[in-house]
Order: sequence, then C-alpha cells, then structure tokens
Amino acid sequence: METVIDRFLRYVSFDTQSDHESETTPSTDKQKALARQLVKELLDMGVKNARMDEYGYVYASIPANVDGVPSLGFIAHMDTSPDAPGANIVPRIVANYDGGDIQLNGSTVLSSRDYPRLAKYAGTDMIVTDGTTLLGADDKAGIAEIMTLAAILAVDPTIEHGEICIAFTPDEEVGRGTDKFDVEGFGAQFAYTVDGGELGTIEYENFNAATAKVRVRGLGIHPGGAKNHLINSIHVAKEFDAMLPAAQRPEYTEGYEGFIHLTSIEGDIESTSMSYIIRDHDMDKFRAKKALMEKAAEIINLRYGEVLQLAITDSYFNMREMIEPHMGLITSVQDIMRDLGITPITTPVRGGTDGARLSFMGLPCPNICTGGMNYHGRYECIPVQSMEKVCDVLLEIVRRFR
Repeated sequence: METVIDRFLRYVSFDTQSDHESETTPSTDKQKALARQLVKELLDMGVKNARMDEYGYVYASIPANVDGVPSLGFIAHMDTSPDAPGANIVPRIVANYDGGDIQLNGSTVLSSRDYPRLAKYAGTDMIVTDGTTLLGADDKAGIAEIMTLAAILAVDPTIEHGEICIAFTPDEEVGRGTDKFDVEGFGAQFAYTVDGGELGTIEYENFNAATAKVRVRGLGIHPGGAKNHLINSIHVAKEFDAMLPAAQRPEYTEGYEGFIHLTSIEGDIESTSMSYIIRDHDMDKFRAKKALMEKAAEIINLRYGEVLQLAITDSYFNMREMIEPHMGLITSVQDIMRDLGITPITTPVRGGTDGARLSFMGLPCPNICTGGMNYHGRYECIPVQSMEKVCDVLLEIVRRFR
C-alpha cells in the first residue's frame, strides 16, 4: 500500500492555486486536475461512488459495516494559497533533521532562529521546499492523510465503522471553500476538517469575521484658492483610520484578542478607498468593533458633510456555539492523541475555517492538525512522522466513533 508520503509528494506536483479575483467556481480550473486524480484513486481503491461535481468538489463515501453508528466525514481543501508561488514545487526530505538551519537554496535559509519551534522536530525527516515556492502541505497533507485512511478502510473489513464520508473542496484559501458545498449530498452527521497546523492541534473556536469597505469623496480645487473649499479625501481617510484604536491592530494582538486590520488603501484628492477586516472571538466585542467604525464614520460626516460611505459585511462566525453541544467531538480526539503519545493542543483559530461555515450550515465540524507549519510561504515544512501520526489519529477516530 502507498504511504501517506508517497501520496503527498504526488499531490503537491499539481498546481492548484486559487484566485481572489476570479468569479468562477472553482476560481481556477486547474484545481479540477487534482480533483480528477483523487476521484480516480478513490475508484481504484474500491470507493465506488467517488465523483467530482460541476464546481470541482470531490465527494465519496465508504459504506457502514456496523449498524447504529452516525455517519462521519473528513474534509480537506485542494487549493493552495495565492500568497506565494505554487507551480513547479520541488519538495525535499531532510532525513534525520538536526533541529538547526536548513539551506533551501543558495540564498534562502529556513532559519531555526526565525522559527525556534523547529528544534522540537530534531530527529524527524523534514519535508521542505526548494525556497522558491510554498510546499502545499496546506492542505495537501490533509488530503494525503484522508486518502490514506480511505485506502485502509477500503481493504480492511475488520475495522468496524459507520458510513465514512469524504470531501475535497476548492477555493478555501480565497474564502469560498463552502460556497457550493452540498451538505445534504455529503451525507455526514458530524465531520472534521483536516486542515490544521502542528501535530496535536485541534480547534473548535475561530474568529467572528467581517469586512469593511470605506469610500471617501473629496472636493478638488486649485490649491491656490483652496481655503475653506478643498476636501482632500486622502487626509479624511487618514483621519478616519486614526479614530480606530492602534492597540487593536493585529500586530499588537494574540490569543483571543481581536483586531481591526487595514488591508488596503488607494486614492487621490477626490476619491479614496480603504478595505478592512474585523475579527474577534467574542461576539459582543465583535459587535463593538463594528459599532466603533460606524461611530467614526458618523463623526467624519458630521465634520465634512456626507463624504464617507462605510459598508460592513459579515463573513463568518465563531463555530464554538455550534460545537459545544457536541463536545465529544473534541474530547474523544484529545483522548486519542494522548493514547498515541501526542500532546493535544486546543487553541483558538486566529482566522476562519471551512469547518466554521459548515458548522453553521448544520454540519458540526471542528478542525484537526495535518502536522505542518509555516504555511503560505517558502518556509513551509512538515515532518514525515507528524503526517504518519495524523493518519494514526484519523484511523483511531473511526475505530472509536460511536
């Protein structure tokens, strides 16, 4: 049987970067190439109903071989981040890694000083990039781990389980991974996304999230006669931003602390546009951040007339409230990890997951680790042994799920 590493190295050879600007689903057609490969592999291993839908989503299920067990799903995403090059990936395995620096290429070093947590993986076999692309462990490691689980279940009828549902989604990295997800057709009552970080991580809390778009309309006039007439939209935009607390910027926050993050600004005297993202785990604090921005806009418009438009759109919400009635999904994985010699790490996600949106779509879906780290860039890496351990965790979840 193929190993999880064999699968992973094959999957990262597919360029599957998604595209923020595209309006299609999937956002890039090349994601379907990996989807077709996964369907073929599932069919070859005997998973008869593996299929890709018109939007590039892959679905499959392994029938139950015991009665009375709820259906359980495992989900990973096929796309890689647009934040770094994702084509022509050249992975390398550093055998018996010594915990120090890794020279990725002539000018690029994976530095143990910059990434001190690398030291705890001394003695493992570390998969790294060649320093020119991301690796794609986010989330092809999750795909490889789920596919390895499927291959085991397909040939070993002695492992008792309910129906096991599998899905691989496009466009998670551009925030659209669940836009066309068929929850009913997927068929699971509960699920896990396998899309986390270092070994041991399990997450069931994420940010409440919104986007804010600001448009400032200025009044241009020759500077020689500008007094009491000119309204410079750039200065007004800066004034609005200055009303937002500097301490609530992401560079000053951690853990459960939320933030208001200015992500772009573009303009001239007559028109300036700004984009923000708003994040907080606590719903009351989340609402307060949005109210603060609305108050700042009100003050600007009282001062200059109706020159500023603010549009806030909610994106997703903290899945904790949807998971808490089903905390066995968390405690059972924690117990499994301990039994396998893994220290469980339960942390809030300082971001969002497909599982968060799926949880609000009626499918409780916490997130568990793939084993990787330093995602979305050329310093991305993953230990072979961590991936193998995640496969053990997934198999044990299936064995114990009742």
